Amino acid sequence: MIEARLHDGSVLPVEVHGTGSATVLLPVDPRPAEGARAEELRRWGVDPALGRSLARGLADAGFRAVAFPYEGHLMAHPRPDALTPDTITADLLAVADATGADRFAYYGYSWLALSGLQLALRTDRLTALAMGGFPPLGGPYAEMLRVTRAAHAMAASAAAPGTTAVGTTDPNGYDWSSVAVSASEAQTRQFVTLYEALRDFDERAASARLRCPRLCFAGSSDTIPYGEGWGGVTVDIGGALAAGRTELAAAGWTVRLLDGLDHTQAMQPAHVLPVLLPWLTASRSALDDAVRPPR
Repeated sequence: MIEARLHDGSVLPVEVHGTGSATVLLPVDPRPAEGARAEELRRWGVDPALGRSLARGLADAGFRAVAFPYEGHLMAHPRPDALTPDTITADLLAVADATGADRFAYYGYSWLALSGLQLALRTDRLTALAMGGFPPLGGPYAEMLRVTRAAHAMAASAAAPGTTAVGTTDPNGYDWSSVAVSASEAQTRQFVTLYEALRDFDERAASARLRCPRLCFAGSSDTIPYGEGWGGVTVDIGGALAAGRTELAAAGWTVRLLDGLDHTQAMQPAHVLPVLLPWLTASRSALDDAVRPPR
């Protein structure tokens, strides 16, 4: 176990799996869930050992997988006013530094995918970027700002005496008007802060600046309709990726749409690894060149 000291002074535990020359940063919890939590995740269709499965899959394929529970850390140590692309980048680089990775690839899913995109724009240390569940073009920044503002308003209201909380969780197949919320005011406000910081983000200008190998994928059925209580928007990840597929490919992205999968299904190791591993392997020469000492 390695500890990384993040930009706010907090300490994040990190696990390293494998001894390959090419490092891949994975912002996932490498510790499998157990007991009641594991059963709850299975009911949602989530592998309780998702992070461990991804890390071991990469290690078995010859990569050095650096796994760390970044989202869980932020929920335990929320940053209501300070979760921004700059602070996230500082944290991810701190993890790389703590594990001795001068150059590294990155894979993230959903908001952790957009975090990887912001990282790629702020450092020349990234050798490859893989984004799952969030499109590099047509990203739902405005929609997610409305959703996170709604979640924050409900969490703030729930903190007041005599009110009832409604909570955030994976929405696929569920009625959002009846889902109860457990996140606190501070936990929800940090994501409002993040999406507010990205309101004017220019995706096309950003894409033109990237030079490392790039992969993006999503389930073709990754479409989430949110009711009026959650901002009354539809977050259509699969549709956005399909619409931008040609433009992304022309800009150098490898694009994969996973037929029939929704947001939760497309993040499971059984679907991620068959996409991620061949792509990383094909890019391995570039990754190895990035860490090989000059002659």
